[in-house]
Amino acid sequence: MRWSDTASSFQATLLTLAVGIIGAAVAWALSAPIFILLGPAVAVSLAGLAGMRSGMDSRLRDGCFVVLGIAVGAGFDQDALGAMLRWPLAFLLMACVLWLMLVLSRLILTRFFGFDPRSALLAGAPGHLSFVIAFAADSRLDVARVSIVQSVRLLALTLVVPFIPIALGVEVSGTIAQQGPGIAPGALAAVAVAAVVLGRLFARVSVPAPLLLGAMVASAAGHLSGLATGALPGWLIQPAYLVLGALIGTRFSGVTPTQLLQGLGAGLTVTAVAACVATLGAVPVALALGMPLAHVLVAFAPGGLETMIALGVVLGVVPGFVAACHIARLLVLTVLLPAMLGRSVARDLQGNAPPENGS
Repeated sequence: MRWSDTASSFQATLLTLAVGIIGAAVAWALSAPIFILLGPAVAVSLAGLAGMRSGMDSRLRDGCFVVLGIAVGAGFDQDALGAMLRWPLAFLLMACVLWLMLVLSRLILTRFFGFDPRSALLAGAPGHLSFVIAFAADSRLDVARVSIVQSVRLLALTLVVPFIPIALGVEVSGTIAQQGPGIAPGALAAVAVAAVVLGRLFARVSVPAPLLLGAMVASAAGHLSGLATGALPGWLIQPAYLVLGALIGTRFSGVTPTQLLQGLGAGLTVTAVAACVATLGAVPVALALGMPLAHVLVAFAPGGLETMIALGVVLGVVPGFVAACHIARLLVLTVLLPAMLGRSVARDLQGNAPPENGS
């Protein structure tokens, strides 16, 4: 039910990758957008629900994040830095959007799906999964139920987001290989080493997705300075997306079909609500910044940090915009969730307290 921080067994990793490759091949045959990501995500998810023990070795996972981070950072240039000055509006609206998502999700889950207020708030949280699961476990809430709703959200958005640009008329290529001259092997090795060092430093200060963001910073610095420029080769970035897709699918390892059905309705409902609210926030930001609505929707979509950043590269979003918005989402949730959980606890205590004399 979670992305383990310890290495999964070698056999489980090989089996997961094999299923992911089959899924990618089927998705390619069906001409699915971003088949190398969506195919493995669906195939491994279905295999997990069928009883297969899936998993991903932590070293392979971390290597995948480093490659994806370098790919994102390769798109930074002076125009991207100038665009950052116009992003505060997006961050302000992001905070408002997140608050509304939390309020509506809690209301729906408590009223229609029988969740208690705290479990509803955690299950409907659009991100910050590690905090959500940890708090649910420490508070003796129904961790499995919260986890399934969260897993449905992540998988649903991974499958749906690539089709949004298509619906809005944006052409999405089936390949995710970067264009242009390739980066020199020595420069790539130097950026990779810097990425790991920065990732470890970020991890020490609890930055989310530290290796991914460390690689982004190292790659962006190399490209802006001209010391390490060029695109990543397809033989390197294609497998990274396949691993990411398979990693998403491992979230359903150990989940029975019965458990899934019990949480499916709640998960799809809060996902739909969050998507609608995100759209309401994305429209004014797209108009104000002069960006395509499809790009802003990817930045505002309450999906997984790594997945949404990777999709941003494929869709050609302004480099760093998706990453900045999703990091801001996690930072806002870091403040909002404890505050709203505290109020929920206070209301519960007040509701269970005996009436005062004379009332």
